[in-house]
Amino acid sequence: MRLRRLSSLSEPALAEAGLGNGSVPLAGGTDLVPLLRDGLLTADTLVDVRPVVPRGVTPYDGGVRIGAGTTLAELEHAAEDAVPAALREACRLAASPQVRAMGSIGGNLLQATRCWYWRLGHACWLAGGERCLARDGRSDEHAIFGNAHCGSAHPSDIAAALLALGTTVRTTRRELPLAELYRLATEDDRSVTTLERGELLLELDVPRPDASTYLKAMDRKRYAFPIVGVAAARFGGDVRVALAGVAPIPWSLDTDAGLTDATPLPGSAFKVQVAEALVRRAREAVTG
Repeated sequence: MRLRRLSSLSEPALAEAGLGNGSVPLAGGTDLVPLLRDGLLTADTLVDVRPVVPRGVTPYDGGVRIGAGTTLAELEHAAEDAVPAALREACRLAASPQVRAMGSIGGNLLQATRCWYWRLGHACWLAGGERCLARDGRSDEHAIFGNAHCGSAHPSDIAAALLALGTTVRTTRRELPLAELYRLATEDDRSVTTLERGELLLELDVPRPDASTYLKAMDRKRYAFPIVGVAAARFGGDVRVALAGVAPIPWSLDTDAGLTDATPLPGSAFKVQVAEALVRRAREAVTG
């Protein structure tokens, strides 16, 4: 395997890097390296994109622009008036200090599922098999929404926070709402993002809410992926809620009644009650 460094975002430089054609972008590497080590991802070349992907926090009128190369630790410790509370808290509760010091926000949004069937290399539906193995096996960490084909749960605390905050994403090719970065996998296309081959995340525009919060239930006090994560952001009289750990992608909850639409697997039914409690507390936190 080769390692090269990307020095420009020009079309010739991106074409030469061959991203998506055997080359894989590398930033913090906190998810990428384990995937390579475990044989879940293969690459001829790792392309270090850190020199060209923006990093840092830049306030603008009505919000803040965050470079995709910004680490979770940098956001966790950002000034209170610069980064919304929901995002700072989501970063603080994500992973260990070592991982937060290395992991970029762009990489966090694109991290792979923690579903143990997929991570252990079983022939599950997401890996190209015919059936989601969580339907017949242990499923207590799995999805309660969007699980018709795949019961995996998206692990990103940060994605839920950014979704509730109404974030816009800028890539090397387009701008799009964060919600449109994700998709539920289908029989024909089992990816869970809409990112095109060779497309890089560059920046995130995060509107400034009047109030926001992020609450998280874990199976231990720290350094765990969410059983359920709930982000809430209030803009005037409008409260937006998004969840982590409950669907194969970050999940917007238009109304609290939406929880009645949950389709839990046998082992994940308890997540509905956990989500109900956290959604109620999160709403109270931003409206009280």
